[in-house]
Parts: sequence; structure tokens; C-alpha cells
Amino acid sequence: MRVASVALFVPLAAFACGGEADPTPTGSTCPTGSTLTYENFGADFMEAYCTRCHSRELFGLERHGAPDDHNFDTLEGILDEAEHVDSYAAAGPDAVNTIMPPGGDSPSEDERRDLGEWIACELANP
Repeated sequence: MRVASVALFVPLAAFACGGEADPTPTGSTCPTGSTLTYENFGADFMEAYCTRCHSRELFGLERHGAPDDHNFDTLEGILDEAEHVDSYAAAGPDAVNTIMPPGGDSPSEDERRDLGEWIACELANP
């Protein structure tokens, strides 16, 4: 019985967590004069595409396989996992990552490029 449970869980977890490609850093940098902030970009992006699974308010199956410690409903939570966000959902000169989100509405490539820029700027200017 335990083997059957694991056999079912692994493919479901791979689907829930994207599982379609290896995560790749985008190589995004913070351009001089960037105007993207948590207030005018990051919070809305996360609410639109990420917090349906990555939220402190969700537990167990509500998270659809998202790790319990990956919560993107605060700036601190996003920055704690900034490398993962970049490698799974952002775009830049080295990669366009579309692993996340695995279902539902997805950001455009332009939104993913803004995500990569915004994360780079947040990390460069803490």
C-alpha cells in the first residue's frame, strides 16, 4: 500500500511543482532607472500568478504541492526564495522560465521579464 501511495504521489508532485524543465537562472540585472517596486509590480504579480498556491493562508492540499516554506504574500517571503522565483518563473537574457505557474492564468513573457528585473533590483538594493 505504501509503495502505491508513493507511486501516485511522485507524478502528482512533479505536475504540481511544474516538473517540465530544469530551473535556470535568468541572468537578469537591475537596469539603471528601473521603476519596478514591490508596491507597483511585485505584490500584484504574486497575487495574480503565485499566491493561489504559495500563501501563508493555504495548507495541505490547498497548496497544490507548493512547499510549505515558499510563501509569496509578503516581500520577505518572496526574497527568501528569490532564486527559486527567478529560476522557475522569470525571464531574462539567459532564460525564459515557464515552469511556474503550472496551471491557470500565466504571465506573458514581458511580465516574466519584468519579474526578473524586479527581483534583480530588490536583491541589488535591499
